Amino acid sequence: MTAADMRVLIVDDEPVARQRLRRLLSEIEGVQLIGECKNGRDAVAKITEDRPDLVLLDVQMPMMDGFAVLRSVPEDAMPIVIFVTAFDEHATAAFDVHALDYVVKPVEAERFRVAVERARRQLSIESTVERHQRLIELLREQSGDPPATSVPATNGTRRPQRLLINEDGRRFFVAVADIDWIEAYGNYVRLHVGAKTHLLRTTMSHVESSLDPSQFGRIHRSSIVNLLAVREIQPWFSGEHIVILKDGTKLKLSRNYRDRFQEQGML
Repeated sequence: MTAADMRVLIVDDEPVARQRLRRLLSEIEGVQLIGECKNGRDAVAKITEDRPDLVLLDVQMPMMDGFAVLRSVPEDAMPIVIFVTAFDEHATAAFDVHALDYVVKPVEAERFRVAVERARRQLSIESTVERHQRLIELLREQSGDPPATSVPATNGTRRPQRLLINEDGRRFFVAVADIDWIEAYGNYVRLHVGAKTHLLRTTMSHVESSLDPSQFGRIHRSSIVNLLAVREIQPWFSGEHIVILKDGTKLKLSRNYRDRFQEQGML
């Protein structure tokens, strides 16, 4: 090990998961494993005392989960964090929005390597204060408090102005206002932005709840449209309608979602 090695702490209550992370770390040069914790209480003490550069933090742990750990860490000891989660919705609901990295269990070797190398680069360009601020925004969202980087809605909640996309090794933002429509795509949703499409690992229900209902409407269990992108709505069979967008795209308006459009005066 050298002085330049990135010092890493593993926090996970599952022995098999810790073993997997330990083995994956051993295959990456320039990292030093300084310890492992199997519960949140020990993790807070270890982070505070040993000041690791990077923590591989399990989201779901009994008694004290990953978010509670971060709430208990002093500001000047805040490490870079890669969240380890068994639940896709946790990763997409919060981590992407706040540009925080994560790996999904079972952890894939290549995805893990990319996350660690990204953490290494982040370590050289981001201060402890900046790191703490980004994590605080995440914790505010998890506790129900509005994140400061979002736009307030009329009901007091906050809506993201842009979404973070991970695509072909790149991380970039797409403005929510530029999205024409959204469709379900397996474990992802596909964002249609002009002539381009982007995949975002989340659920339709989550993305619907995060969007402003005065601008976006669910028209089918598999599609959401930007109301400003709608050119016309034509009646179809059995009480259903066809929604035609400005670019000519035709989408079905299901009877189950018709009432919402009527309430907004679009039918």
